[in-house]
Amino acid sequence: MPEISEYAPGTPSWADLGSPDVEASKAFYGALFGWEAADQGPEAGGYHIFLLRGQPVAGLGPAQNPGPPYWATYVAVADADATATVVREAGGMEFAEPMDVLDAGRMAVFADPTGAPFSVWQPGAHKGSGLANEPGSFTWNELNSRDPGAAAAFYARVFGWDAKPSDGPMEYTTFETGGRPVAGMADMRGRVPDAVPPHWLVYFAVAELDGAVATVTEQGGSVLVGPMDIPDMGRFAVVADPQGAFFGIFEGGAG
Repeated sequence: MPEISEYAPGTPSWADLGSPDVEASKAFYGALFGWEAADQGPEAGGYHIFLLRGQPVAGLGPAQNPGPPYWATYVAVADADATATVVREAGGMEFAEPMDVLDAGRMAVFADPTGAPFSVWQPGAHKGSGLANEPGSFTWNELNSRDPGAAAAFYARVFGWDAKPSDGPMEYTTFETGGRPVAGMADMRGRVPDAVPPHWLVYFAVAELDGAVATVTEQGGSVLVGPMDIPDMGRFAVVADPQGAFFGIFEGGAG
């Protein structure tokens, strides 16, 4: 697939991981996805860019917060400061106010009113992932919420997303912008243990799911859900790396 040079505002454009063991994470994701980790230098605070075929596909840095490590979803915006204002007005929480990241861009970290953290990215020199929807790159971003109605209203106000409930046997909501699907939402209630907080889940594409699941376990990770079939779409599993950061892997069509 062609390389990606820009993302429209309101489109997930990047994902990164804060890890308590950067070296171990480099080894795990290198074995799973074939990623090479490029150190961005001391001025970047230990941040690495994962590369696939020379293209940036994800980020990795030292964990900055207490608690379990997690993959963060970044949504592209034209103006991070203006977005921060809308987030506050819509009832969201601001964890990190808009800040410049060298010349790469401007970012901020929030949580929606249901408690799910997410980040925004105003691009500078770094536009986001150079690849998407192909093996070794991200393919989908999914909100797991215990109050889908409140979440849908919030993201409609912040990003202009339209919430489209599924007509199929599985309850699911697709977020669209300009008639194009950009993310999904699942209701956690009765499906996920209460101890798991609301969250955004990043899915990465793989060429062959069973082989990827085997690599996860061989490299010290674990399988949390699946593998499972999604009728007429593909197969997926939710897995965790050896440090406990969970993510999805998907074999099938583009997200």
